[in-house]
Amino acid sequence: MIDAAHIAVLTGAGISTASGIPDFRGPQGVWTKNPAAQAMFDIDEYVARREVRVEAWKFRLAAPAWTAEPNAGHLALVELERQGRLTGLITQNIDGLHQKAGSAPELVHELHGTVWFVDCLQCERRIPMADVLPRLDAGDEDPACEVCGGILKSATISFGQALDVVVLDAAVAATEAADVFVAIGTSLQVYPAAGLCDIALRAGKPLIILNAQETPYDEEAATVLRTPIETTLPGLFS
Repeated sequence: MIDAAHIAVLTGAGISTASGIPDFRGPQGVWTKNPAAQAMFDIDEYVARREVRVEAWKFRLAAPAWTAEPNAGHLALVELERQGRLTGLITQNIDGLHQKAGSAPELVHELHGTVWFVDCLQCERRIPMADVLPRLDAGDEDPACEVCGGILKSATISFGQALDVVVLDAAVAATEAADVFVAIGTSLQVYPAAGLCDIALRAGKPLIILNAQETPYDEEAATVLRTPIETTLPGLFS
């Protein structure tokens, strides 16, 4: 049990698998089962190749995020916030399940963006994903911006794209304000998200990892847990 007064949390895809959303690198992960799918998450490939965009839009249209519900892991973090002990909920996830569970939007720092909105890569106009999905249903395989004709993409951060500096700064501030840093359901292989562990460790803050697979930070962590997230988190912060 973690009884610290100030806790920063980093979540990855592993917290949402119990909600029916597959992770990327796990045994049933998107990239594990289909390595070629990684091209959909590379900005250069996405911009250069129409066929990659077509596959990416098929992937988005069928995404389980549209109907997924938060699980007990998400709800445990809402309770941590209710106790006034959460300095920030930093997430690599794009599914919006933390907000759907009831986490305050101002405490949720979405490092990798959100799938619920769409950006035009040319004029930078942002619209709801709900405005684009019907165009896919109508047969538009690669919908373009209706204002400028530019390439549309979900408002997520692909490989090759820079993170939002404001969001990253907020994540760093939440980490620095905490007494303990907890990484949940993340492989800790993607930076700068994983670098938050380094910030915590350099400041002498205990690092606690809850993840099904090994991570590069396991040896430096004060505690490493391999138990299911949805059954472990409800009792971890009580």
